[in-house]
Amino acid sequence: MFKQIKKLTGALRPLSAAERELSYLNGSSDRIDLEYRQRQIDRGLFRNGL
Repeated sequence: MFKQIKKLTGALRPLSAAERELSYLNGSSDRIDLEYRQRQIDRGLFRNGL
């Protein structure tokens, strides 16, 4: 029972900035799109105030 609750709470937690960045990069369709997305991340797309 506790294992199911732990699994549910893990699924409901918000993604970290690093997880969002990785997911965004994994969605690229080609090398050019990947490089564009990397530049956006470098500019702070997923970082709040950093």
